[in-house]
Amino acid sequence: MSGFQDHDTRFVDYYAEESLSPRARERFTATKELLLAARAAAALPVAALDVGDVGCNAGTQSIMWAREGHCVRGIDISTQLVEIARQRAADAQLPIDFEVASATDLPWPDASLDVCIAPELLEHVADWQAVVNECTRVIRPGGVVYFSTTNVLCPKQEEFDLPFYSWYPGFLKRRYERLSVTTRPELVNHARYPAVNWFTYYGLRAEMARRGFVSMDRFDLFALKPERGVKRLMIQTLRALPPLRWLAHVATPYTVILSRRIASGS
Repeated sequence: MSGFQDHDTRFVDYYAEESLSPRARERFTATKELLLAARAAAALPVAALDVGDVGCNAGTQSIMWAREGHCVRGIDISTQLVEIARQRAADAQLPIDFEVASATDLPWPDASLDVCIAPELLEHVADWQAVVNECTRVIRPGGVVYFSTTNVLCPKQEEFDLPFYSWYPGFLKRRYERLSVTTRPELVNHARYPAVNWFTYYGLRAEMARRGFVSMDRFDLFALKPERGVKRLMIQTLRALPPLRWLAHVATPYTVILSRRIASGS
């Protein structure tokens, strides 16, 4: 497909630089470690995986996976960011297949991936269900999909510079969405694609279940870490008491969901 050429170089420059920041690297590393831990806990292979990076940006996350021997492919709608990702992969001498494509029409065959990563994406795509359909289509039995996105339960958020925005009714959100791309870009820190979708873990879990996946939330993922003492006890308590888990989601500004395709016979 033809990519999106952004003539405002500030957008490309910002994301190219931000993707190399210590904060971004720490986030990508934590995501990778959680995905591998989840596969290991399900007795699935963790070496030489086929990995898809949806919304790959400037390629930092893809490069991290490729350095560990995984076969990685990535897509982004921005032609300029894909060009930067290709150059960075070439500089690192890593054979990563970066393509310009839409998350609603992935250029990969059915059941071709072990891992599909789509962080901070669903909230920005109007047809978010098409993204979910595509990410689940390309996953093999036993494979995992990772999404991180907005959380409508939590009043704190970073998408709009407005207090309690996630709790605004839909009609008011639509108004501020229009303002953010016309006369009030400062509301979203001049972001090119403001958030238009708001989720809960529970809603996304239901969406994934309809597609044949079982899901884990952030607290299930925390339980995979070798925590000890009070922190481990807190995680165990949250997971054991649904009302307390729900309140913990209310206190968390974003949604994380890791879903595994149910293998035949499992």
